Amino acid sequence: MKNKTIIYYLTIAFVFTLSSCGDKGNKNLSDSLAEHNKQSDNSKVESQEKPESVVASLTEDQIEAVGIQIGHIEFKELTATLKVNGSLRVPNNNKANATSLYGGVIKSINVRLGDHVNQGQIIATISNPQFITLQEEYLSTATKITFAEQEVTRQKELNVGNAGALKNLQSASADLGALRTRHASLEQQLKLMGVNPDKLTNVTLVSSVSVLSPISGTVSNVIAKIGSYVDVSAPVAEIVDNDQVHLDLNVFEKDLPMLKEGQVIHFRITNNSGQDYAAKIYSIGASFENESKSIPVHAVIAGDKKGLIDGMSITAIVSLTDITKPAVPNEALVSSMGKDYIFIVTDKKPEAAEESEEKKGDSKKEESDGKKGEESKTINFERIEVAKGISNFGYTAITPVTDITKDTKLVTKGSFFINAKLTNKGEE
Repeated sequence: MKNKTIIYYLTIAFVFTLSSCGDKGNKNLSDSLAEHNKQSDNSKVESQEKPESVVASLTEDQIEAVGIQIGHIEFKELTATLKVNGSLRVPNNNKANATSLYGGVIKSINVRLGDHVNQGQIIATISNPQFITLQEEYLSTATKITFAEQEVTRQKELNVGNAGALKNLQSASADLGALRTRHASLEQQLKLMGVNPDKLTNVTLVSSVSVLSPISGTVSNVIAKIGSYVDVSAPVAEIVDNDQVHLDLNVFEKDLPMLKEGQVIHFRITNNSGQDYAAKIYSIGASFENESKSIPVHAVIAGDKKGLIDGMSITAIVSLTDITKPAVPNEALVSSMGKDYIFIVTDKKPEAAEESEEKKGDSKKEESDGKKGEESKTINFERIEVAKGISNFGYTAITPVTDITKDTKLVTKGSFFINAKLTNKGEE
């Protein structure tokens, strides 16, 4: 009985000992978790409190090296626009083929591709033995007419004295009329050949005729070759008067109500966007163009047309409404995280964290770098958020989120490089 009592008390003491150890272990675990959470919260607060870097500093040497340019906000008359595609066209009445009304062999070609020719200028010469036959017949007919006129006169005299028959007089008069008709026909044919009938004699017969340019313009194609045979009316060369070139725009049905005659258009050659041209709408089509479901709109080009060629593809901007807005060159804008920014020159300094990072290094390097810093002046740039507006030919309207004056200096070219440096510092 005594032994059982001793065992009972020993068991109770052991249980209390285990319970005490368990409470102490749980307390230590709780304290550890609380400390870890506290450190994590402090870390989050520190990361949230650290502001995003918006100021970058560059030396004058760096600015010159990357080609950064500084200017001011400009007030531009920008327009709400409609962008359409089209091509340059020359009307058919300003295109021509140089042809000959007679077949023959090409004896000479007097022009080259791209040459400017005037109306009536000789393009080529064609030779054919039939040309000589035609001139021979013309001269022979003239001689026969002289004889026929004498015969008619003689028959009239005989008829007056009742010595000749009336039938012979009538026959002579008919022959004379036929010869005169044939003579007039040959005369016109010679003129079409370019031969002057009045100067044609037995010793001035020509074996070749000239092909003349029907209009003034530029030779766009030379079809014939020397020694080749060309048929009647076959083209020898093509001439285009590019001074009469105009725009053919392809406008879709939904955009047609925005256009009207007299509206101003600015356009560029699609494959050469270096120069701007102006045009004015003079005609709007009334039917769809083939299967494209677009309506042709025609515009006459204003100003210099040098370099514009029939068939060139163009990209046109149709002006709809004019507005004057503060604007910057497109190269002044950068985009980041779905927002648009510009950089202005500021007196603000980069954040202390960035400055401490830049000052790291041994003391010897700092001394040498300090001398260089004295020689090269630094300029600070602040990133400002803006809202973009209309863009026209290299300029974009902007509305800054924060107020800036019109005298504020800003980066007009090279913003990308400043933003890249700013972004790299933020990552560091």
